Amino acid sequence: MSPSQSVSPSPSPRTRVRRLPERAHYDADTVAAIVDAALICTVAFQIDGMVHAIPTIHWREGGHLYIHGAKASRMLKALTAGEACVTIALADGLVLARSAMHHSMNYRSVVIYGRFESVTDPAYKLASLRAFVDGLYPGRWDTLRPITDKELNATTLLRIRLDEASAKVRAWGVKDDEADLDWPVWAGVIPLRTVAGEPVAEADSVLATVPASRFDSSPA
Repeated sequence: MSPSQSVSPSPSPRTRVRRLPERAHYDADTVAAIVDAALICTVAFQIDGMVHAIPTIHWREGGHLYIHGAKASRMLKALTAGEACVTIALADGLVLARSAMHHSMNYRSVVIYGRFESVTDPAYKLASLRAFVDGLYPGRWDTLRPITDKELNATTLLRIRLDEASAKVRAWGVKDDEADLDWPVWAGVIPLRTVAGEPVAEADSVLATVPASRFDSSPA
């Protein structure tokens, strides 16, 4: 597969990819697909002049990326007070070339800039948390003990728009120098993917049937 560039009508100065721009994608569909494929993002922000970068679980609804946590979280409080940068990276393959300098990796990544906003409406929060759980385990929400008002009130839900975002993708084979093509060493791509392991039930689990998960049909 050859590299391709998705042309953006107006990438911002912060999202424009300058290093290897042929790998850049600025369209909403590519960004959303990478956000959806990942389980964890890293959120960078400042508190009292110090920079922090914290990994956290996320999910997407429409044009927003969502995160949640305890109301007392310093990170969540800081994210509504200043600018943030969210990054996601997925490793898709090891690219083995005939020379060390041409070894590479196939990957998908996203960088998002902006400011998080708090979602406070209880009904909206509940629906979004349901989307989060069912996105990982389809249909599981209806089987769970309902969330209490106290639990919902103790949970902070934040979202950031995906308007200022860019993706960077490598999804092709080896790019060796022509002079190296006859070198007697294996060259190619070793694919990488995330798969679910063997479920381990709690000893006091009432049911033995393992619920479905997103990894049952679409490993990332």
